[in-house]
Amino acid sequence: MSVILVTGSYDHEIRFWEAWSGICSRTIARTGESGVSITFITDPTCKRLLAAAIHKKVNIYEISSASSEPLVTFDAHTMNVTSISFHSEGKWLVTGSEDGTIKIWDLRSSQLHRTYDNSAPVNDVCIHPNQGELISCDQAGSIKQWDLSDNICSHELTPAGDVPIRSVSLASDGSCLVAGNNKGQCYVWKVNEESSGLPRFQAVTRFHAHNKYLTRCLLSPDAKYLATCSADTTIKIWSISPNYEFKQERTLMGHQRWVWDCAFTSSDHTARLWEMASGETVRQYNGHHKAAVCCALHDGAS
Repeated sequence: MSVILVTGSYDHEIRFWEAWSGICSRTIARTGESGVSITFITDPTCKRLLAAAIHKKVNIYEISSASSEPLVTFDAHTMNVTSISFHSEGKWLVTGSEDGTIKIWDLRSSQLHRTYDNSAPVNDVCIHPNQGELISCDQAGSIKQWDLSDNICSHELTPAGDVPIRSVSLASDGSCLVAGNNKGQCYVWKVNEESSGLPRFQAVTRFHAHNKYLTRCLLSPDAKYLATCSADTTIKIWSISPNYEFKQERTLMGHQRWVWDCAFTSSDHTARLWEMASGETVRQYNGHHKAAVCCALHDGAS
């Protein structure tokens, strides 16, 4: 399967693109839907599923299908769904919402499995690589670790008081946590094993990434780079040394408005594919009529 880019927009359309040619191969028009799709995550194991958060609902689509109908719809949140993350084997997914809850959904039974009360609107949530913990961040300025076995919030961080934490990202080996807030600050923790006798989250550094609202931070799969997106219309690429020093390597410029997602979309209605080495735009995807606010890449790998 070729590399596929999927974008979602305020124009109520989900578009599938052939990443290298820039051809739009499929469009799902959500006529009659209130709200917009805001997050996409491909199933990291079988790479065949796409989750689209549409207002209070989450629709699960099959990537290779031509059908516009979802395989299943999860509908229990009472406000906008803000974040989605898949279990590594695609057995379940977790969602965070402005309604202040985090919900776990069983993909095998298509049922709601568990709900956590976060007590504040959730901005982002991700699954720890050990698959036994969740990390969330919220509008009240908190970062929380949720233990799935004990069904509790086991740790809470408030690095900047009540300044909203917009995005969190965990290294693929679980060794490092990065969070970004509404003032453009990034905070970094080394994540220690519970049995080590050290603090679970050991603060190692913080730095000012953007002068405006930070919308997204994302660690690369090898945890050697961090990408940050912002209302300042840029994406910044930071290299990470073994002792957690962050050096700005490149600023990606070309969007005209807020950049919402690290897969390189913005509110100027376009998505862009960038080459990391040169910082140049390889491909621009035009077709949405309103702001493009989310995207996901599907590379066809197993």
